[in-house]
Amino acid sequence: MAALLALAMTGFICIATETLPAGLLPQVADGLGVSQSLAGQTVAAYALGSLVAAIPLTLLTQTWSRRSVLLLTVFGFLVFNSLTALSQNYGLTLIVRFLAGAAAGLAWSLLAGYARRMVAPHQQGQAMAIAMVGTPIALSLGVPLGTWLGATLGWRLAFGVMSLMSIGLIAWILLAVPNYPGQKAGKGIPLGRVAGLAGVRAVLGVVLFWMLAHNLLYTYIAPFAARAGLADRVDLVLFIFGAAALIGIWISGRFVDRALRASVLVALSIFAITALALILAGSHPAVLLVATAAWGLTFGGAATQLQTALADTAGDGADIALSMNVVVWNGAIAAGSLLGGILLGKGGAGTFPPAVLALTLIALSIAFTARATGFPPGPRRA
Repeated sequence: MAALLALAMTGFICIATETLPAGLLPQVADGLGVSQSLAGQTVAAYALGSLVAAIPLTLLTQTWSRRSVLLLTVFGFLVFNSLTALSQNYGLTLIVRFLAGAAAGLAWSLLAGYARRMVAPHQQGQAMAIAMVGTPIALSLGVPLGTWLGATLGWRLAFGVMSLMSIGLIAWILLAVPNYPGQKAGKGIPLGRVAGLAGVRAVLGVVLFWMLAHNLLYTYIAPFAARAGLADRVDLVLFIFGAAALIGIWISGRFVDRALRASVLVALSIFAITALALILAGSHPAVLLVATAAWGLTFGGAATQLQTALADTAGDGADIALSMNVVVWNGAIAAGSLLGGILLGKGGAGTFPPAVLALTLIALSIAFTARATGFPPGPRRA
């Protein structure tokens, strides 16, 4: 458990480092002498780093011992968050944020496979649920706390705190996380072979459309909440989402090993129904808050469910498949931000729920038809 929680802490730092500037844009902009729109590109630079570097770094390090790779990623957060806190130059800050994103891309391709190796096959889904719990905690608690800390004591200190957390995590990993060998030299799985698996393509298709729908709504939750008269209670909306996501992770951990396919289909179906409710009555505050809880509930287990399905399908090529997942996931973040911006400019926040419903139904249809590969029925096969 201590080792799995160390992996969860790694995920927490990944998410908190990525999203921290979003809550501190005025302070970051003033500190670097740029506009808020340019300051916002520090988030984009991080996502781009993950997008570009995940697969190459995973292939480069697949023969290394797993703990060495994990320590490398956390040391990267220590160095790059420290440089972000000290940087006085906007261009340097973007470069450092890109490199921090590259460290995160490597971490995300490693964590799920690492968690699976710590336990018996029939416990792998539960282990991944624990290892992934850092994500909703960072989204629901880490970001607001970081925003408060940055607003109170300065944004540079907030990044300094992330560096101190990385130092503590390095010690935690050395004390509690077991080491495992990487692939034997010359025995690495080619990227093309993993990408050619039908199940891998199906799972990544679900990742793309599910996360595109999620990020379209999550990125622009402030204007969407304003539509329901909750412009000054976005913090409450995000807290409800994060708390529900934590419950979703717990539920997913109980069912992912026994009913992975059913878990995915149910989550997507509830998300589709939630989008329909937002189409019909999303301007009512109570409806929005209940819908947000349902949305968070379905999203909480998504990382566990999708990465379990992907690793099961890829077999020995799990780390490579999971690095592909990082690319698709971050691509969906970028695409969701872009699509949401277009929809907001063209027709306002009311255009979000129909788009979310359409994207979710596509993901649901892919998961439903991937019965033979990707999302097989029944308990997971060891």
